[in-house]
Amino acid sequence: MKIVKLLANLGYGSRREVERFLKAGIVTDTDGHVLGERDFPPHDQIRFQGEPLDQVSPLTIIVNKPDGYTCSKEDPDVTVYDLLPPRFEHRNPTLSPVGRLDKDTTGMLLMTDDGPLLHRIIHPKYNLGKVYHVTLDRPLEGHEKELFASGNLTLRNEGKPLLPAELEVLGEKEALITLHEGRYHQVRRMFAAAGNHVVALKRISIGGLKLPEDLEEGDWRIVTQAELDVLFGRVPAQG
Repeated sequence: MKIVKLLANLGYGSRREVERFLKAGIVTDTDGHVLGERDFPPHDQIRFQGEPLDQVSPLTIIVNKPDGYTCSKEDPDVTVYDLLPPRFEHRNPTLSPVGRLDKDTTGMLLMTDDGPLLHRIIHPKYNLGKVYHVTLDRPLEGHEKELFASGNLTLRNEGKPLLPAELEVLGEKEALITLHEGRYHQVRRMFAAAGNHVVALKRISIGGLKLPEDLEEGDWRIVTQAELDVLFGRVPAQG
């Protein structure tokens, strides 16, 4: 792949813009030598304004999503892309959310440009449970665990019952709930069907991968191969 196409695919600019960057001398190698269109050292030896290039595809990142951010590029309000370097929005292939979180839901969001990986994470047959920490408006009444696990709960305006979900009570108004599918506003609608209201909702894990404790709200980082192995249960999670 030519250097112009490489930088354009990584979102640094259009091909024409990248050509101007090369002429301006801001693309160099590790020794500071200016690179031209015909130069193409190994990816890890290319520098853009003195910084190493982003990882080429496939790239998967984990974001600790704050409240108030949507997962759609088309949304006029702030989106999760505003938490990332601006060039990430223009990568080719596109960096997409793996199962969107609602605007007022926080926590673990995976984003990837790896289509097959995205499919494996969200497809029900791989059974990657998504765990959410729920804070409720009113105390739990005791019937919710059986209701959610029954496989008979049908949400309003839907005809197909939900898959069984697990509920772990943490306190009078707190619980963990594990879903095995992802319907629109599912957790909030489930508790509404049980006669309660969700005050706060945070996703804390997907499959075997937990939201890192050291990842501050609004921050992101690259997901390692070891973490992908944990995600799919190929190796046990640590801690």
